Amino acid sequence: MKSFSESYKAAGVDVTAGYKAVELMKTHVARTKIPGVLSGIGSFGGLFQPNLSGMEEPVLVSGTDGVGTKLRLAFLMDKHDTIGIDCVAMCSNDVVCCGAQPLFFLDYLAVGKNTPERVAEIVSGVADGCVQSNCALVGGETAEMPGFYPEDEYDVAGFCVGIVDKKKIIDGSRMEAGDVIIGLASSGVHSNGFSLVRKVFDVNEETLKKHYDELGATLGETLLTPTKIYVRSITELLKVCDVKAISHITGGGFYENIPRMMKDGCTAKIQKDAFPTLPIFDLIQKVGNIPEHDMYNTFNMGIGMCVVVPASEADKAIAQLEATGEKAYRIGVVENGDEGVELC
Repeated sequence: MKSFSESYKAAGVDVTAGYKAVELMKTHVARTKIPGVLSGIGSFGGLFQPNLSGMEEPVLVSGTDGVGTKLRLAFLMDKHDTIGIDCVAMCSNDVVCCGAQPLFFLDYLAVGKNTPERVAEIVSGVADGCVQSNCALVGGETAEMPGFYPEDEYDVAGFCVGIVDKKKIIDGSRMEAGDVIIGLASSGVHSNGFSLVRKVFDVNEETLKKHYDELGATLGETLLTPTKIYVRSITELLKVCDVKAISHITGGGFYENIPRMMKDGCTAKIQKDAFPTLPIFDLIQKVGNIPEHDMYNTFNMGIGMCVVVPASEADKAIAQLEATGEKAYRIGVVENGDEGVELC
């Protein structure tokens, strides 16, 4: 007998829609398969056998996050194929800060109503993010929750697990005065600060359609640009340069995230004019009349990730990052001090 419950459907949960969603997402999940994946979608647990050859003391590194209120824009624009990239990016970019290679990802999707085509569209973005992170989507969960979420709304979160040899963990402990801080360009607002963004622009369907010459696009198109994933570029950088610390610039901007990578007794001195501020941030500040400090304490301002290298390797690191498609800038230096970060 096939699984079906008329009573459950009458309560708002259609299990057959869930089965259809799984079938539709299988092709997307298949794109993320890498060596080590032992299980297919639909099993109770995702199985992954890591390759430990060459590792003396393997250490697992994990990260979890969601997309936040950026989801509201996806609802208003009825565009759901990139929001999954944001979800993966927020996790895999954190994991790589320790010097780890992401291995696998699992997502959790809670919906007011399970529309299989839309669920598959969301998962297609998750798969895109996994491909960009060179990790496998080994499982997940879609929960239909009528009465808890409106029918056309959902929430998405996930977590990533990576691996690094203990002796290669990047923790900032070898940092010293004179080291150079390199900034990697962001693709836009990424997935942070959207509660403020929505307030500034009074976000609705009409405001998102407004075209701005300085953006070269509509407000909605610019804001929904997915978070940049730096995994491949950082992985290649680690092979050729002595990277001492890495910081993912997320919620809290420069003032919260850069100190997280700093060694006690060291301060990051950042030159604000050393990199271009993206037009979207100039627009946010102008329209919202937001103090500069608050901008740097909320947004990435055009820098999505920072790496610290010895001064002697700065040019080499920038060249390597640019060779992998990044825009990289020498944005500051490490100095002795206890401020954590100083913007000037």
